[in-house]
Amino acid sequence: MPFSSFGLHPDLVRGIKELGFTRPTPIQTDAIPPAMAGKDVLAAAVTGSGKTAAFVLPILHRLIGKKRGITRALILTPTRELAAQIDEHLRDLAVHTPISGAAIYGGVGMGPQEHAFRTGVDVLVATPGRLLDHFQYGYARLHGLEILVLDEADRMLDMGFLPDIRRVLKHLPAKRQTLFFSATLPPPIVQLSREMLKNPAMIAIERKAAPAIGIAQSVFPAPQELKLPLLQTLLDRGEIQNAIVFTRTKHRANRVFEQLEKRRVKVARIHGNRSQAQRTEALQGFKSGKYRILVATDIAARGIDVEALSHVVNFDVPNVPDDYIHRVGRTARAELTGDAITFVAPDEENDLRAIERAIGKRLPRVTVPDFDYKQRPAERLEIPIHERIAAIRARKAEDRARAKAKLERRGAAQAAPPKVAAPRGNRSRRGRRRPPHSR
Repeated sequence: MPFSSFGLHPDLVRGIKELGFTRPTPIQTDAIPPAMAGKDVLAAAVTGSGKTAAFVLPILHRLIGKKRGITRALILTPTRELAAQIDEHLRDLAVHTPISGAAIYGGVGMGPQEHAFRTGVDVLVATPGRLLDHFQYGYARLHGLEILVLDEADRMLDMGFLPDIRRVLKHLPAKRQTLFFSATLPPPIVQLSREMLKNPAMIAIERKAAPAIGIAQSVFPAPQELKLPLLQTLLDRGEIQNAIVFTRTKHRANRVFEQLEKRRVKVARIHGNRSQAQRTEALQGFKSGKYRILVATDIAARGIDVEALSHVVNFDVPNVPDDYIHRVGRTARAELTGDAITFVAPDEENDLRAIERAIGKRLPRVTVPDFDYKQRPAERLEIPIHERIAAIRARKAEDRARAKAKLERRGAAQAAPPKVAAPRGNRSRRGRRRPPHSR
């Protein structure tokens, strides 16, 4: 079934062909027709299934030929990376159309985003928090909105955005088309969909969340202290070409990054403590091939679309099965193939069993030949939290001591009696001017 069979505008079909898309994915086949017909849509779509095009194409088709200067579509998404990715995808698909878009998210200046509101770009892709920041000002009005998309709704729930979403809805016209996409449908999301949607077309509602077909999944048992040497061994042997390596904390992400960088691996990192400029550079560098490894926390589990990513490495086992599904979904995207390997320490076995129950199968265990599982690494990967807290307290104590000493020196200088100038008669001969007759 070709994309042309949907009845999409020829300029869109042309852009699709130039991007190399030959046939629609199942979610696109199911979602595009009702969305183009103007119906509300509720879709449970796994990550990597091609759902971005499933809502972007109907939006573009509807807006072609409409008057410019009014924002008619809003796409809400949970993370900055996902907002930037959707905006980029929209621009690629709309390359032969006059339709404009802009991304609205935090960590960057509001000036260009304000300009997008004032000029009325056709499509806004926004995170809820930054959108609400703009709604405080008179220029941010979406009275002409016709289409609302809620993407990765369950992730927004996990990140605590549900109250923000409800606040955003108060700023939008009640009469609109709403497209609702979520990888899973927990009760709060089902309730929100009932409030937002009117007689929706329901797609893949009964499908059990599972990793995409094409992902080869495996488990590498290893003690916590050997995870980094094991990763380095796989990299040295060329068994991993490029990979996103997921850790459970920002501290562990930093440590993995530092240790790989010491070993001259081209590596970048992305997590919540990195600035938006740093996150953007890391992601773009990874996509371009500048970096071989991207170390990330779950902030990147959704919203990273990397063409032909060979591996996803779960350096730490996620404690929620859905997070595992979203992590490994970074590879084998758009029906390609890829490998997802998970390092499992003895204390993570329970989390692994929960994942295996969720996906309905036991994952194969792999032992790496010639790897020394009895070695003792020279350096610990993770510094225990009590040691980190002690180090922070010690640094603060040193800072306070230096500040106190500086203050005492300043006080002593102010309390010292002022220097009294010596009488004229006692001045040295060098400083006196000789009378003319003695010259």
